[in-house]
Amino acid sequence: MSGYRANERPVAVTWRGRRYEIVAVTDRWYEGSVRAKEPILDYFKVTTTDGDEFTLRYNRTFDGWGIRVPAGTAP
Repeated sequence: MSGYRANERPVAVTWRGRRYEIVAVTDRWYEGSVRAKEPILDYFKVTTTDGDEFTLRYNRTFDGWGIRVPAGTAP
């Protein structure tokens, strides 16, 4: 996809050794500031092909992804 960054939107997530394909980004928001000590974070609420929902976070400073564990799920 020309003109898009690789991290523009997540297409899959691996959690607990299982890969989930993402079919929809249902919400997206940003957090952060122009201050060097406050990284800009991109959040994505996604739905997978199985109907599971995850909230993912992308940290632009470290070029790294994180996952918010669904409520009621032991780590």
